[in-house]
Amino acid sequence: MGMRSRSAVILVDTGREDEMRQVFIAELEALGHDLVAMSRLVETAIDRAGTALLTADLALAEQVIEADRAIDAMEKDLDERCVLLIAQQQPVASDLRTVISALRMSASLERMGDLARHLAELARLRYPATMVPEPLAELFGQLHDAAVRIAGEVTAVLEARDTEMAKAIDEDDDLLDRLHQETFSATLGGTLELTAQQVVDVTLSARYFERFGDHAVSVASRVIYIATGEEYVHH
Repeated sequence: MGMRSRSAVILVDTGREDEMRQVFIAELEALGHDLVAMSRLVETAIDRAGTALLTADLALAEQVIEADRAIDAMEKDLDERCVLLIAQQQPVASDLRTVISALRMSASLERMGDLARHLAELARLRYPATMVPEPLAELFGQLHDAAVRIAGEVTAVLEARDTEMAKAIDEDDDLLDRLHQETFSATLGGTLELTAQQVVDVTLSARYFERFGDHAVSVASRVIYIATGEEYVHH
């Protein structure tokens, strides 16, 4: 009788553990889907922000600034759910690694959205003039293209959870670093006739693009960390 009672208790506990596990896995999947959705918003934001910067498109700039509120709200929601998940499920090992990584990825994506908003705000501030001086338009076009590409790669990595794809993001980040340096050198090299305000605007906006790439690498690194348990070092 006693043995049967103990056995019954064990079976009930195991069933509850299985149920809790299923709830945990379902919530992790939901977090993953929401990170992808957040990344898509960031992808759209950087594309529109760069275009607004290059073409003095006030409507696009306003769209980016407004859309950043949605990105911020998504980060807050994701963070609250992650904290609740830790409190309720008390995950350990790889499960805890996944939840903590989701927190960090949402923070990086939110920062990428902020950087797109900063670019849009610069475009709005200089409207109706184009913020980018004509001699630097080609370089900024390349910065824009590279940032849009890396944003798309982040979305793809979050969807596929592919570590090799994640590592490949390094290449576009390196390109953004080089373009940032080229812009900096061209701006301060003394060969271009730029006003003090233009120098400040160009230096700031190129830096925003460069930082955008850094945060993209951070997201990719967390995907690798979830899969391997090892911190990925960007080369």
